[in-house]
Amino acid sequence: MTETTRPTPAEIRAFRAENPKMRERDIATRLEISEAALVAAEVGISATRIDASVDRFLERIASLGEIMALSRNESAMHEKIGVYENMKFGAQAAIVLGENIDLRIFPKRWVHGFAVTKTDGDQKRLSLQFFDKAGDAVHKVHLRRDSNVEAYHAMVAELRVEDQSQEFAEDRSGYDNGATDGDVSRDELRDHWSRMTDTHEFFGMLKKLKIGRQNAIRTVGDDYAWKLDAGAVAEMMHACVREGLPIMCFVANEGTVQIHSGPIHNVQTMGPWINVMDPTFHLHLRQDHIAEAWVVRKPTKDGHVTSLEAYNAKGEMIIQFFGKRKEGFDERRDWRAILENLTRSGASVAA
Repeated sequence: MTETTRPTPAEIRAFRAENPKMRERDIATRLEISEAALVAAEVGISATRIDASVDRFLERIASLGEIMALSRNESAMHEKIGVYENMKFGAQAAIVLGENIDLRIFPKRWVHGFAVTKTDGDQKRLSLQFFDKAGDAVHKVHLRRDSNVEAYHAMVAELRVEDQSQEFAEDRSGYDNGATDGDVSRDELRDHWSRMTDTHEFFGMLKKLKIGRQNAIRTVGDDYAWKLDAGAVAEMMHACVREGLPIMCFVANEGTVQIHSGPIHNVQTMGPWINVMDPTFHLHLRQDHIAEAWVVRKPTKDGHVTSLEAYNAKGEMIIQFFGKRKEGFDERRDWRAILENLTRSGASVAA
């Protein structure tokens, strides 16, 4: 295998066997393949290709009972333990609004699916793993001790597809066409920003003005957005633990947004990672990937709603936090106070 030759499935398995302690994402990076290609190399051995249809997945997933739902991007991993319930189907977006598992799913991004069995000593760890066309993970479901294993095997049998190839071809077409910033003045941006009545109007505003999210935040002025010190995310998390303040934590990728709503309790730092290790919520966040962190204020009919947003060096959002609130009610003052007192790196660029 040379630097210019893509490894075969057999070579992928051989490298994996030679490096049993290396994390899967690190193996994929080292071999310059996608994570889906790494899983596909095990098809017929420890993996089975399954239909990635979101509708078919949601129709069956509740039968598994309690599981762990995992959604991640390059810098943050969001894990929730619970059951899939209160599901709403849709061609453009599907929703899971369970007590613990809260998801926004974009079905067109779910392209490849696998059922995976891993042997850990005497135990077999079962999971369902879904990937976009580029081979990046969009969502995973890991069975737990009390999960319904029979229902899992029945689901895999029903979703199994004819193509059980070990080969995988990544398709990144259309993924590099990011938003191009148009010629919008600060005054025009502020005018549109000030007239929002719902946080969900924000994306539409960016699209209309042809401005990227991070550029808008940098430009709008520090009455609406201000930049924080690099350690502000950890500072916020520890403050919320001390005050018992319930938050909403969003981690997104191309195909899924996964949300935690409620307090956090056990926050630990390990190397570059800051982790939440609570009974039904686990978060693993690479602090060293945070290039910029901002507090962002958006007008709504219920008053301003305030978020903390962290971005990587490419300008992509890693993670987003809000204070937990109910629609129609004012934002919590203690949440605002925490954000307003976080260590700032200075006024925003446009101030």
